[in-house]
Amino acid sequence: MGEQRPLARGEAWRAVAACFLTTFALLSRHRVHLPEERVGRRLGFADGTTAPVYRETRLGSGLAKDPCTLVVTFRLRLVRGSGHALFRRESLLNTPLFVGFPGFTSKLWLAHDEHDRYRGVYEWDGAGRADHYARSLWRVLALVSVPGSIRYAVLPGVRRDDVVAGPRQGGVPEPTAAAWWRPTAGT
Repeated sequence: MGEQRPLARGEAWRAVAACFLTTFALLSRHRVHLPEERVGRRLGFADGTTAPVYRETRLGSGLAKDPCTLVVTFRLRLVRGSGHALFRRESLLNTPLFVGFPGFTSKLWLAHDEHDRYRGVYEWDGAGRADHYARSLWRVLALVSVPGSIRYAVLPGVRRDDVVAGPRQGGVPEPTAAAWWRPTAGT
């Protein structure tokens, strides 16, 4: 997974601004969908944590031609107790920060786990595009996250739903280190 670091500030903020503008065109053409069939499903991870899906966002069919799974995690600064429910409601307003990035196809939004970490599990069209997005998003997340809590994993050639199904069903590569990002199975 290599070294992870944000893009340079100017490059990241230009990418976020372009995404923001593209998102409004997608919304006006009704290309953004919020399917509910996965909402409520609890995902377990190789680090022993679990988290429920509280929203899914999909662009068009949600399927990539060059599939790649991206998993992002972070811990919010100053959010505790009922603040988590407030964050989950307001997070819908964050949609313009990712839907318009080139290559986005779908995202599962996971509520905080036992360590107050949030995760997003995405299907992206192209590993390079997923990495560019994660490094751009880093600048946004850094404004509200506990320092050092932002991480991401890019899994080229693997569909998100195969990763979520777990290693036995989906052929997901086994981890070489503690895998906070690797779902073990959903319930």
